[in-house]
Amino acid sequence: MESTVISGVILGLCAMIMFGIGVFQIKSKKPVGFYSGEKAPSENEISNISAWNKKHGAMWMIYGVCIILAWVCGLIIGDSLMMLIPFSICLLLPIPFMVWYHHKLIKKYYIK
Repeated sequence: MESTVISGVILGLCAMIMFGIGVFQIKSKKPVGFYSGEKAPSENEISNISAWNKKHGAMWMIYGVCIILAWVCGLIIGDSLMMLIPFSICLLLPIPFMVWYHHKLIKKYYIK
């Protein structure tokens, strides 16, 4: 029971951070970055800053939901090695998808 509460608090904080990143990006007036070490684009490099920011923000918010889903699935499965499956799927699988989607947004919104 204690491990469930501890993992819920930790994953809840992580999900809140992801939601916070998403909200910050959606509300930003300047183009946002992906937080991968690359520099955020300047305002004259993006064709539609609002759409760019909204799509990046939504991506981070969806990742927050995935983190919560991982915890819920782990809660349902219980304390066994089987809970590594939803944790791996919900916590790790979205990252390559997010990178792919970011590159798709670059192709769509960067001014050439």
